[in-house]
This record gives sequence, structure tokens and C-alpha cells, in this order.
Amino acid sequence: MELKQLELTGGAKLTVYLRTPSEAMPSALVRPLVLVVPGGGYNHVSPREGDPVALQFAAAGYHTAVLEYSVGDAAADFQPLRQISQAIGLVRTHAAAWGVEPEKIAVCGFSAGGHLALSSAVLTLPGAEGAAQPRPNAVVLGYPVISAGAYAHRGSFEQLAASQDPAAQQVFSLEDKITPEVPPVFVWHTMEDQTVPVENTLLLTAALRRAGVPCEVHLFQKGVHGTSISTVEVGADSAHRRHWLPLALEWLADTLDCHI
Repeated sequence: MELKQLELTGGAKLTVYLRTPSEAMPSALVRPLVLVVPGGGYNHVSPREGDPVALQFAAAGYHTAVLEYSVGDAAADFQPLRQISQAIGLVRTHAAAWGVEPEKIAVCGFSAGGHLALSSAVLTLPGAEGAAQPRPNAVVLGYPVISAGAYAHRGSFEQLAASQDPAAQQVFSLEDKITPEVPPVFVWHTMEDQTVPVENTLLLTAALRRAGVPCEVHLFQKGVHGTSISTVEVGADSAHRRHWLPLALEWLADTLDCHI
């Protein structure tokens, strides 16, 4: 495996894990890529939702990458969205050299990182109207921040909007901006989540259904917020809840038509 660490706009970092090609495995000389986007309420980037997740996708045969994006005061003015868009574009630019299938790039985000992952498929950067903003081909979400309404993780939207004004925060709400052009979405959540209520996923699911966007949704009864891959390593061990990952891998293989 080859490791690349790249600097992006505004101090963001992209760590890329490239599986080593081998003539002994001719069907895997070119692979899809999963871009992992950790959460952290837009005030930090959670290590529990970065490297451990990326290595699971790498073990399943994918190239992977982890995005460390701007947080805190630096998250204003759409900066995280600029950075994830740049990351997707960068992967496509280097697709031939890196052995990446350029139209088989998925984003996988958790909590606020789930908001950013879906934003890369939904929101348009200011000034980019009519331009070719890089978009993912599939979206995988874990307990995502979606709505700036009654069920909001308010801190995330205050960071993004740099304001406590509900109207300013609504710009970043996603459930009211879903269109038929959004790529397929896989999402999972826990019913016990008190930090980002499951209603975020329910609102998203209804919006995806209305727009006719292909989606798959899994709700687990047990689990607090932020359980990542639900293993001992991340401090949230659950043999049942960790089934989200093989389910997501099966869905992704069918959605991107990539059976590695």
C-alpha cells in the first residue's frame, strides 16, 4: 500500500491510501475510491472516524482517503465544502496515475462529516453556479447532521454560518435541497442517538424518496452518538451494530458496479 499526504486549500489535509497494483490481480489494477470524512461538530476532526474507517474500506479492496477539513472559526464561508470539492477533484485529476476509477468515487461521512459528505453532492459553492463542481458518485452516511430545523445539531450550523441566526444557518440545511441529481445514498443511524437525533436521517430519507434518489436506510435500536465502526478499537464495541459496514460494502459494490 502507498501512502500519500497532500495539503489542500486553507490548511486541509488529504491522506490517501492506494492499494498496490499487481499483475497477479489483473481485475484490480484500477479500483474505486472511498473518501472518508470524520465528524466532530465542525469544531474538531474525530480520529475515531478517520483512519479506522479508511482501513476497513482498504481491506475490502478500495483505494481510500481521509479528509481533515477546516473547523472552528475556519469553517465559515463554505471552507469545508471548498476543501472536500477540491479533494474529489484532485482524486479525479490523478485517477490515471493512482489507478482510481474516476467515476467510482464515494464519500463516507459521519455526524458533521456526514453533513459535509452529503453537502458535496447537494450544495453549490458560491460563485460556482454553472461551473463543473466536483461531485461524488455515491454517498455513505453514519448518523449524519442534516437539518438546521427543530432537530438540528445546533453547534454544527453555528460554526458553518458563523452566526446564531436561524436564517443564516438554514443555508446549510440539506433536507430541503435534495434533487433527482443527487447520487445514491446509504445511511445508518441509532434510535438512541441524543446528540444528532435520528429525525435527521428520517427527514433525509423522506426527501430522497420524494426526489426519486436511490437510497438504503438502516436504523439500529442501540448506540449513542459517534460509534464509528463499532469495535473495541473505537471504544464502541457492538457485534450487531457493526453490521452497517458489510451492508454498506454490499450496497456500494452494487451501486458503483464494482465487485473487487
